[in-house]
Amino acid sequence: MESIKNIEHLDKIEEYVYKCISKDELDLVQLFERLETYCNLKTIPNYAKDNNISYNGAKKCRDVVNLFGVKFILDKD
Repeated sequence: MESIKNIEHLDKIEEYVYKCISKDELDLVQLFERLETYCNLKTIPNYAKDNNISYNGAKKCRDVVNLFGVKFILDKD
């Protein structure tokens, strides 16, 4: 049941973002800037440097997402 609620929330978010972009109330660059802040997205080298860990340590022990061919660390905490 929990996953159905999550899907419904994602659908609402997607619909909201689509409407805002269609009305020119939201720019895609602004959206990605906000996502970077909220998700604490950093490239692997930047994350490793900021957290004083090795590149391989960051890559192997953190959530890695691939966006547009670039790998980022997704640090939700």
